[in-house]
Amino acid sequence: MTREQWWSVRVELTGGGMSGELWPRPGRIFAVSTRHTLHLLAEAIDDAFARWDRSHLHEFDFPTRGKRAIEHRFAEIEDPEAELDADHTRIADVLQPGDQFGYVFDLGDQWRHACQTGAQPIDPLTTLGIVPHRPMPYWGWGTIPDPYGRMWDSDDGEHPVPNPPHQPWPWPNAPEATHLTHHCPGQYTLTQTMTDHRPPTAPAG
Repeated sequence: MTREQWWSVRVELTGGGMSGELWPRPGRIFAVSTRHTLHLLAEAIDDAFARWDRSHLHEFDFPTRGKRAIEHRFAEIEDPEAELDADHTRIADVLQPGDQFGYVFDLGDQWRHACQTGAQPIDPLTTLGIVPHRPMPYWGWGTIPDPYGRMWDSDDGEHPVPNPPHQPWPWPNAPEATHLTHHCPGQYTLTQTMTDHRPPTAPAG
């Protein structure tokens, strides 16, 4: 067995479901052992990206190797050589430092993630302060969308956003908004700073 190493794995959510394409992309950076299975990495990603409905399949794609990994216990396997078992395939079996790969949660709504391993090994004690048994996120950014696009508990996609519980809102002397989010369900979610949100200008001349 090869010597265990720990790598950083950068994971960015590129889009999916009712959120459409996302920009900026929310992301997390994980500390992962080369002995961890792909299934453990999938669970860590789903935890970190707030998936509360886990009754969906997931899939890894390794384009440089021409392989993908799924959970064999839930799927019919057509090509065992190309379709690896995520429950038993370890990180070191399919990845090297600097590799790019993909992860999809929910093969229907297609929550897509762009992933890349770090170029150099890391020391979990220095990075995390512990040596965890499972992959662990240690850095992150961005707003994580709800898996079903709900913005409030009774959101059915047909009724307008309810008013805040008190008026005026936000509140007296609240700071001015600095960001604006454009959301077209199932197509895109784009957040801009207010200074970037300018009406188009006519071409000169």
